[in-house]
Amino acid sequence: MNNPEASQSANQTPLVLVDNLQRSFNMGNQTVHVLNGITMTIQRGEMVAIIGASGAGKSTLLHILGTLDRPTQGNVLFEGKDMFKASETALASFRNQRIGFVFQFHHLLPEFTALENAYLPALIQRIPEHIAIKAATALLSEVGLSHRLHHKPGELSGGEQQRVAVARALIRQPDLVLADEPTGNLDTQTGDELFELLRKLNETLGTAFIIVTHNEKLSHQTDRLIHLQDGQILEDRCLKETSHSSDSE
Repeated sequence: MNNPEASQSANQTPLVLVDNLQRSFNMGNQTVHVLNGITMTIQRGEMVAIIGASGAGKSTLLHILGTLDRPTQGNVLFEGKDMFKASETALASFRNQRIGFVFQFHHLLPEFTALENAYLPALIQRIPEHIAIKAATALLSEVGLSHRLHHKPGELSGGEQQRVAVARALIRQPDLVLADEPTGNLDTQTGDELFELLRKLNETLGTAFIIVTHNEKLSHQTDRLIHLQDGQILEDRCLKETSHSSDSE
């Protein structure tokens, strides 16, 4: 069933292509323009930081990339396909299978254990429970929580809760993880440790990450830095050579 030519062609196509993306909102008699012509690509396995002042459009951009919101104008292609031409049902399935989300506030379900929170997206996709449990157990071990599988969110620290959220985001082996201020609610040391974990997962799993952050130190540890200002890209800078320079020594 595998088509080598199709696979090779797919690998040459950007994971995400954003073309002249615009998003505006009507507020009373006013139209507020949040995104004003964003054009960029995201490659497979890339780790990208998006920075900018509050109101620059960072979260709006992330929500559109995750198909949680629709653009007013412009296109977002995922592996060459315009996902916004799909039905809402197809979009929901696409999100659950191909995209993972990590937010500043973890959004874990308080009545479920860490293990149950992590494997819930797999159950939604009708993955057999024993397979989902095995995958979630492995992921929670990967993020350092093998000893906390049966603890509920209220029994976990903030950093541990975010690690559960990371495991949940990865349970369906997504191509892309979108993280909106994932360290914003954590102290400096815990935030640094979580970021190191995201970098490790990016490198070992080959999952692409787009991380919105106000943390300048962490943003400079990614492959690429995109600076938004007034809904436009002010700077799009590759950091990969400097961030991995020590690897070649």
